[in-house]
Amino acid sequence: MKQFLITPAAGKRLIAKALVTYSPITDALKNGTFVIVAGTTNGYVAEEILTAIGQSDDFSRERFFRGVVLPPSKPKSDSGRLYDDAKFFGDVVIKKGVWQKGLTIYDVVDQLEEGDVILKGANSLDLIRKKAAIYIGHPEAGTIGAALPVVVGRRVRLIIPVGVEKRVSSDLDDIAKKLNIPGLTGPRLLPISGEVFTEIEALNMLCDVKTDLIAGGGVSGAEGSVWLGITGADNSLEFAERVIKSVSFEEPFNI
Repeated sequence: MKQFLITPAAGKRLIAKALVTYSPITDALKNGTFVIVAGTTNGYVAEEILTAIGQSDDFSRERFFRGVVLPPSKPKSDSGRLYDDAKFFGDVVIKKGVWQKGLTIYDVVDQLEEGDVILKGANSLDLIRKKAAIYIGHPEAGTIGAALPVVVGRRVRLIIPVGVEKRVSSDLDDIAKKLNIPGLTGPRLLPISGEVFTEIEALNMLCDVKTDLIAGGGVSGAEGSVWLGITGADNSLEFAERVIKSVSFEEPFNI
């Protein structure tokens, strides 16, 4: 086994690099519609995807999110959005390999069908059950509220890129029951069924290894980091080490 430290920013980049090669996504890029719903982790995915198809010139991760989690010193609205979000330019919608600039999931959701793919980030992660949940600030459940009817009704694939830093130990359904009752304030929580894709899935897929979460935490820029233990054949471990080194100096996401 080899052990590697992954910062949150490196984890986002690692997830993005893996999803570029994931066959449901490459198929949707070629033959259907691929929707990357705005979010900080998804910003890395959009950057990698658009670079791969040669259409990244007008894309920036800087404001590619709606709601965002910030420290108390940085104010935001009750719905979780920045007070000044004029730089938000929409989600990334790609139809048959062409980025449809300026569109959001709301513009295309009614046309999505089986074989199409939606990427939506998450705020809570149950690693054992491979289940995720999303903070809800919008009174109609926001973008996930728009996505779920076609995910369930038409078998549009929902992939959930989420870093293992967001892991929780309690059952997500139980947490949601506590947060969503009438009379409380603050965000609500929606557990969702979809394909969870963390740094663990990224390394397992890219490098043909087995990856385990073995420790976490740090200081001086390593806050939120995780230690991953990776096992596999020698050549797979060597490749995994090269992949991790390629993302290990990713700068933190700053606003």
